[in-house]
Amino acid sequence: MAEDKTPQGGLDRVLTVEIMRVTERAAVAAARLRGRGDEKAADQAAVDAMRRELNRLAIEGIVVIGEGERDEAPMLYIGEAVGAGGQRVDIALDPLEGTTLCAKDMPNSIATLAMAQGGALLNAPDVYMQKLAVGPGYPEGFIELDMPTKEIVARVAKEKGVPQNEITACVLDRPRHTDLIAELRETGVAVRLISDGDVAGVINTTNPLESGIDLYIGVGAAPEGVLAAAALRCVGGQMQGRLILDTEERRSRAERMAISDPNKIYTHEEMAQGDVYFSATGVTDGNLVKGVRFHPEYIETETIVMRSLHGTVRTIKARHTNFAKFAMV
Repeated sequence: MAEDKTPQGGLDRVLTVEIMRVTERAAVAAARLRGRGDEKAADQAAVDAMRRELNRLAIEGIVVIGEGERDEAPMLYIGEAVGAGGQRVDIALDPLEGTTLCAKDMPNSIATLAMAQGGALLNAPDVYMQKLAVGPGYPEGFIELDMPTKEIVARVAKEKGVPQNEITACVLDRPRHTDLIAELRETGVAVRLISDGDVAGVINTTNPLESGIDLYIGVGAAPEGVLAAAALRCVGGQMQGRLILDTEERRSRAERMAISDPNKIYTHEEMAQGDVYFSATGVTDGNLVKGVRFHPEYIETETIVMRSLHGTVRTIKARHTNFAKFAMV
């Protein structure tokens, strides 16, 4: 068995800077293709850049949430080993969350990554997940995933001390949410529809004064659910999620990842345990961070970096003058 290189008290603090560099590289690579209408090219550029940078880190990392399972993703697939050797860590990543947003140069596309001690992040198949999230300041467990929509809204409004028509719920704009959107609107709440980017959608619940979003609800991808849970572990809030394992094939994939209960509801603390780092760099402008800026003599990035152990949240605006480090090759 390999020597356990985990420092006492959690992850090596140097990794807060290192993971920021990883998301910066991915964001710049994708931003070069903003507005070009080519989702695959932008995503591949971000994947290539993120993988190169991860393999420079002094970690022994395993991708537990990635671009897909091995037969579907040639790089940064679930189970891929990354890093140059060192501390054992789990990695959840989305090199380009909001590929459509980037391709259309629309707001809220980000490059994002979470890192935790080995075995601490939920190792989930690339399936859908039911999600429910609110920001900090509410009683623990006051809403639950299986509650009727009207009851969820009523409880959020009551705890916030406002009428229901002053609550805003964020929902992915998908046909599967037609009934949910109708139910929400019947309660009087405003519904913020987003085309993509539900990691940012969940995180935006943590600062409703800036984002205008109080509640996130609906079905989205499981990888983004784990990334969002990692962020909430750092900044506060509550989240519940349940994997949608509605076929035998999906249940079998989950079982291979040691998920034995297909109906289990996970809290954000179960999806991302222990000491967690989270980094997100803007590709396009959004509520969370600004997008990449290309200037004649430098490149400018904005990144939010969080750590759960100390509850630290930093927003870092960086200027990069060494263009060679951001080359596309």
